[in-house]
Order: sequence, then C-alpha cells, then structure tokens
Amino acid sequence: MPATDQLLVARIGKPHGLRGEVTVQAHTDDPERRFIPGVVFATEAPAGSGVPKALTLATARLHQKIWLLGFEQIPDRTGAEGLRGTRLFVTLGDVIDDVDDDEDGWYEDELVGLTVVDTDGATLGEVAGLETGVAQDLLVVTLTSGRQALVPFVDEIVPEVDVEARRVVIDPPPGLLELADE
Repeated sequence: MPATDQLLVARIGKPHGLRGEVTVQAHTDDPERRFIPGVVFATEAPAGSGVPKALTLATARLHQKIWLLGFEQIPDRTGAEGLRGTRLFVTLGDVIDDVDDDEDGWYEDELVGLTVVDTDGATLGEVAGLETGVAQDLLVVTLTSGRQALVPFVDEIVPEVDVEARRVVIDPPPGLLELADE
C-alpha cells in the first residue's frame, strides 16, 4: 500500500505500440502538470509482478483523448505488458500547491471511506471510489443495502464534500439510487 502522503494520479492500462508506451486512466484533474518527463512516480503493483517501486516518466502525449506514457525503465512492449493495473502515485508535498489552488478538486484517496448522507442527514452509504470521465466524474457509492450506485459528481447532485467531517452530502434526483437495485 502507498504511504499516507501519496496521492493516486493514474492507473496503467494496456500497452500501446512497440516502444513501451502504455495507456493510463488519469486520476488527476490536471494531467498536463502531472505528466511531465522526469517526474518520478511511486508504484503500487501486485507482489511478484516485477514492477519497479518507482517509475521515471520519459514521454507523455495525448492520443485520441487517451494519455500515453513511456517510462525510462520500460524500453519495449514486453516490459509495458507487465505494468498493466499498476497504480502511479505522487508525494503529497509535490501537489499541495495545486490542491490549495483548486478548492473544488478532490482526489480519490480523499473521498474513499467518507459517509454519504442525503440533504436531511440520513446515511445512504459510503464512498467506495471515483471514476473519472471525459464529461464528468462519478462517485462510486456502496449503499447501506450493499449495492453500488454511480452518482454524478456535479454540484447539483453533490452540493457538499466535507473531508474533515468525513461526509459527502448528495441530493440525488428521483430514481438515481434505485437504479443500483436493478
């Protein structure tokens, strides 16, 4: 597991091409500032996978709306295959200025485990994850029934996130949470 001073910025997907590039699912709202050659990412990968504890970014480019990253330690497609599923982290101190600048930006690690309540204060469940999307992000909420619901992470539906109080207030439109029960 990553240290508590680490923030998740991406998860590696499949290899792209023959030169060791990989696709990534970005978990940052500002990939242009995170994916800069020379940046060193701490990694989290399955034990025995052979993935280095840290990867140094060699290349970063956007290809058909998908980020492609290359690393100094990974010279070819064979090496890139072994990275699939690896999570990339940066040290909190490296991003603290960005967090202060964007009051409405949240990292998945900050949200997971927060209690989800409705506008009347009734407990609905707990945040289990954050799915980033092109148009909008989605909160993955494990409801008290045990089912999961995807909640659009927009001000109209999620009017309040209080990390210190460990809660997220949602105002779901009728039927949104019932979709999880189907």
